[in-house]
Amino acid sequence: MTKGKPTSESVFDIQRIRDIVKLMEEHELTEVDLQQGDDRIKLGRGGQAPVVAASVAPVAAPAAAPAAATPAAAAPAVDDDTITINAPMVGTFYCKANPESDPFVQVGTKISADTIVCIVEAMKVFNEIPAECSGTIVEVLVSDQEAVDFGKPMFRVKPN
Repeated sequence: MTKGKPTSESVFDIQRIRDIVKLMEEHELTEVDLQQGDDRIKLGRGGQAPVVAASVAPVAAPAAAPAAATPAAAAPAVDDDTITINAPMVGTFYCKANPESDPFVQVGTKISADTIVCIVEAMKVFNEIPAECSGTIVEVLVSDQEAVDFGKPMFRVKPN
């Protein structure tokens, strides 16, 4: 293997990474750390943006998550007495855990900072998004399965 250049047997092979992510989902793994010679890849999933890191061959690594490790959650909204919960990453918004479940929150739901308000799927990783504020949901600003961009307002909240 040539250093920095992926081969079909490389840990940096995109199909191999996709297969690993799929296995992580199936087995509810939150982290996988692989090493092949001097090359290393670490994949993580869970409540934060997905983490993709490479140590020796950063050129061969898939696109890393934007600097969204600190979610932009509660920002001022149009109405002075409400705040918004914004998307912490680019992905697909889901208002419920699965099609048969009730929505995480809806208009009138009282929330605390650790209340899960939705899921944002990014790179086939389903990230639970906490409110990071407390109050009452007054408006849901996105539809189920709608694409969201980093910082897009998803909910309006009247703080306690």
